[in-house]
Amino acid sequence: MFHRTTLALALCALFAACSRAPEPERQQDSVVNGAANTGPVKVAAPDGVEIAATVHSSGEPSVVLVHGWMCDQTYWEAQVPALSEHFGVVTVDMAGHGLSGVDREAWTIESLGEDVAAVISDLQLENVAVIGHSMGGRVGLEVARLLPGGVVGVIGVDTLHDADEVYDPDEVAGLLAGFETDFVATCGAFVGSMFGEQAPESVITEIRTDMCGGPGAIGTALIRDYVAYDLAAALQAADVPVRSINADKWPTNVPANRKYADFDAVILEGYGHFLMQEAPGELNAELIKTVTGLTASGAR
Repeated sequence: MFHRTTLALALCALFAACSRAPEPERQQDSVVNGAANTGPVKVAAPDGVEIAATVHSSGEPSVVLVHGWMCDQTYWEAQVPALSEHFGVVTVDMAGHGLSGVDREAWTIESLGEDVAAVISDLQLENVAVIGHSMGGRVGLEVARLLPGGVVGVIGVDTLHDADEVYDPDEVAGLLAGFETDFVATCGAFVGSMFGEQAPESVITEIRTDMCGGPGAIGTALIRDYVAYDLAAALQAADVPVRSINADKWPTNVPANRKYADFDAVILEGYGHFLMQEAPGELNAELIKTVTGLTASGAR
């Protein structure tokens, strides 16, 4: 049976907050087998859109951090230092977000996966774990599908809750109509339901401002594709181990996901959707543990 809260969950999982990074200079050097200069890079996606990324540390294994809907790579600023002590770390601005280009005709999760895959290929990263928050978890599945043998696992952060979830078409149509007619108001209506009880009001306000101030046409198109996305098929096509580190605000259907992939989940109690801001220490510890396990068992 469909419930309104499940649709809200799915769409809340799209959202992420961020601050704006300074404009990077173009860097000509690439990471080759984990050895190169760190710093900003720009890579062309298959359709020619320029994708901004940052190499924070080099080495193997590598982790590629993928932000959520209407966000950018700076959203991971509380994770980068901790992860860089153990792994090579790269963050990416997907097209339509942050410092990356916006000249794209079809805004889909698949196209965002192509953005991230292009960065991984250009930097010649190996033994890669893709970490994706929110919509970025689905993007990570696309990356694994696009780079068979190049990705050892996908780690979702408060995402990939239930591959068997079914949405009521009337509810979906009404929500999409709201985004199309008044993006800011419709976006803002979701914000309050995403957080844990202990989230500071200042964080909620900042996220509401960031999340709802982006390009509405791009955001609406990605929401439409998110709702239509076949998560069960994507889990199967990724063909890699998948792990989620989720909050307990909404349920994670582990048995359902295990029908389609090697899946497991860790639940952090007492938090909401924005684990990077709400529980950075706990999240970092779980990410390090999970990446280490995936890359040790899947290293090539």
